Amino acid sequence: MNHTILIAEDDQDITELVKLYLESSGYRVITAADGAAAYELIQTESIDLAVLDIMMPRMNGYELTKAIRSRSNMPILILSAKNTDNDKILGLELGADDYLTKPFNPLEIIARVKANLRRFYELNPSSTPADSDSLLTVGSLTLDTAALTLTKNGTPIALTPTEYKILACLMKAPGRIFTKVQLYEAVNGAYFESDENTMMVHISKLRDKVEDDPKNPCLIKTVRGLGYKIEAVEKL
Repeated sequence: MNHTILIAEDDQDITELVKLYLESSGYRVITAADGAAAYELIQTESIDLAVLDIMMPRMNGYELTKAIRSRSNMPILILSAKNTDNDKILGLELGADDYLTKPFNPLEIIARVKANLRRFYELNPSSTPADSDSLLTVGSLTLDTAALTLTKNGTPIALTPTEYKILACLMKAPGRIFTKVQLYEAVNGAYFESDENTMMVHISKLRDKVEDDPKNPCLIKTVRGLGYKIEAVEKL
């Protein structure tokens, strides 16, 4: 598999447990006991995915997530005892792709790591030049599925890997309604019971980036009781 996973966690018992399961699944694992040490490793090692605790010394998980996002779009999975909706929303808004609360099932961590890596590396840019078939356009948005770029009226918009995958799913079928479960399975390949609120946060973040007025969206629409769809609505 040859993927390298960083575990940033100050609880040694948890670190050893997660490391054991990851290594048993074929991953190379490096560890850090605080956020600052983890960030140093990110700058010197080739890391494919980071598993981060929130409550760490020197640099907490939120600060570390923000620092990683300033230089890399690698998948980030937060693993934390902080389990309120506000904690999850903050982590996702800062750029995390996934959020799992303690106590946890180690097998679920492995499933989420595999899903995030699969999604991320399936989206790697092709060496083939982009052509018109790689462009998805809905209203003012143009998504280049070869270059993995989004523009709105020609202006680039930065997306996380998760946001990209959600938007690509919607833009490939304008007007089609996708449930939260369908979107999450399209992104990660699996759905877990706690993922419904996570998808709502990702949709909210996408609206903040692509809508003129995120509180009154004209592109990404909620279909009450069903899910979401994307469509270009002409302003009157």
